Amino acid sequence: MENTSTFLMAWNHYMYLAAIACVVVGIIILLYHEFKVMQVKDYKDKYDYVNLHEIRYFWYSIIAFIVAAAFFANTFGSGMISEDGMRWFYIRMFITASFVVIAYFIFFSLVRIYYPKQLEKRLTRLRTTPRLSPHGNAMRRLTEEEEDVHLETSQIEEENIHAVDYDVWIDEKTGYKKIEKYPPYQHAVECPECGYFTLKITREELEQAPTDKDRGLMLQHYQCSYCGHKEQREVSVAKLSSNV
Repeated sequence: MENTSTFLMAWNHYMYLAAIACVVVGIIILLYHEFKVMQVKDYKDKYDYVNLHEIRYFWYSIIAFIVAAAFFANTFGSGMISEDGMRWFYIRMFITASFVVIAYFIFFSLVRIYYPKQLEKRLTRLRTTPRLSPHGNAMRRLTEEEEDVHLETSQIEEENIHAVDYDVWIDEKTGYKKIEKYPPYQHAVECPECGYFTLKITREELEQAPTDKDRGLMLQHYQCSYCGHKEQREVSVAKLSSNV
């Protein structure tokens, strides 16, 4: 009995330390990500970094917190284990392992379903935050109608078939121009079936090629990564004459 109590005291001590260490690791992961974001000065580069890495780092920190909770849970019921035998120690470990597995899949689904909506809000803020020109002047983001004159023909064609989206920023005092490119495939939209931001373009088909007289037609295929919902959306493609 005394040996069991001594073992459990040492066990609980190390479990507390491991839980604290995992919490610290989870916080460090989040802080490291935010530090990396802060290091990126250009808003477009910041946008690309957040879009590429934020969900992954957030998920790593969640895993660290789940493991911390598992370590902490392995300190419960030590008095009962000391009185009734070590079988409860192994039962506790089994229950904790089951908790980890269940929590992993629950939080994996929550991160995959709910976090993209929050991510899109942050990406929108980064995309629309006014840029500064090398001269220190605030730049203005042009409207779709204004930006075509600043884009090359190939870039306008890419926009017209919805392959990419371009933002044009202008320093109206000096005429300095900055063009930013945003691929639409990287982003999810709200699924009409489940309501989550898990609907993405999987492929596109040009149903009707545009001419200098008639508009074309693009068919976009969407699929929801959560509920599996699939749908098609037709998008109009501008006439060729508008690209010149």
